[in-house]
Amino acid sequence: MSNQYNICIIDDDDIYQYTITKILQSLKLNKKIIAFSDGEEALDFLIANLYNDDELPDVIFLDINMPIMDGFQFMEEYVKLKPKWNKKITIYMVSSSVDPVDIERAKNISEISDYIIKPIKAGELQTIMANLQRE
Repeated sequence: MSNQYNICIIDDDDIYQYTITKILQSLKLNKKIIAFSDGEEALDFLIANLYNDDELPDVIFLDINMPIMDGFQFMEEYVKLKPKWNKKITIYMVSSSVDPVDIERAKNISEISDYIIKPIKAGELQTIMANLQRE
C-alpha cells in the first residue's frame, strides 16, 4: 500500500467528523476523505463504486450508534458484499460506548480490525495508519 489512503468516516457526529478529518489531514496520509452520517449512505456509496477501486476506501472508521443504519447493521450488509470487492478495506469501529457487549460484538466480526473508544487521538490515528502500511 502507498502512504496515501482513501479514508471513509461513517459517523453522525459532525464535530467528530470535522475533528478526525483535520487530524488525518495534518498527518498527510489521506488521498481522499469521504464522510457519511449513517451506514446506509456509506453502503450506497460502496455499492455505487463496487468496481472502482480508486473511489473505494482503504480504511473505514465506523461509529456504532447512528440513525437509519447503525454500525452493526452496516457490517451485516458489508459482510454480504465483501466478496464482490477486489480491494482490501480495513475497518475500525470507533465509538464512545464502553459497554462490554458492544466491544465483544465488534470483536466477533472478523472484518473489524479493532474497536477504538472515542475520542480518538492523533497518536492513535498515526499508529493505525502506520499499521496499514505494513499490511
